[in-house]
Amino acid sequence: MSVAAIGIICKAPLPGRSKTRLATVIGDVAASELSACFLRDVAAAIEAVPEALGRRGYGVYAPAGTEDVMRQLLPAGFGLLLQAGDDLGHVLLGATRALLDAGHDCVLLVNGDSPTLPIHLLVQAIEAVRAPGDRMVLGPASDGGYYLIGLKHPHKHLFTQIAWGTETVARSTRERAAEVGLATILLPEWYDVDDIETLRWLQDELAGHSTRFRGGGFAAASRAFLKDAPQVSQ
Repeated sequence: MSVAAIGIICKAPLPGRSKTRLATVIGDVAASELSACFLRDVAAAIEAVPEALGRRGYGVYAPAGTEDVMRQLLPAGFGLLLQAGDDLGHVLLGATRALLDAGHDCVLLVNGDSPTLPIHLLVQAIEAVRAPGDRMVLGPASDGGYYLIGLKHPHKHLFTQIAWGTETVARSTRERAAEVGLATILLPEWYDVDDIETLRWLQDELAGHSTRFRGGGFAAASRAFLKDAPQVSQ
């Protein structure tokens, strides 16, 4: 049976090292606790992908030495893969190669900051990348980056000459794909929670008030934390 690898690109949630932009507003501890909730919710979305489709989740994590933290956060069936270096391009390419070398027929890499990531988008991505022929599946994020990339071959060119952390990431990645003749399948836009503005987006979505993002996951961990954390809700 073919098994898709779905890797969460993440850092272990540690105070002072997690969600630093949010931490300036809600504090280091709350930011790290919220980051942990995000990881639990993204992992739950992966676990909700039907097993009949063939999938296994991974935490593609940093820094080294935080394996116990990650194991406590992620489901028992998840694998752990230490990130390859500090440059995001190297991390993504390294994870793609390692997971394909492990025998998976395709790889989805998702960010750990989208707690309401819709399950149906993961299913759609797996089905799209598995179709005959080579292609890239890309889930563009509202900030110009992407929340998901799906591949069945490790195309190094997709991760080179990218200005990571800018609003040009998704566009540049599509340009890199076109340069090597790789077809691109675009998923609907979704969002990362990186700062106070996008945290308010999440709160609006969870309250059912968002007109932009609908059909997302329940995000049980984030929902419970935000309900019980008045310093975050202010």
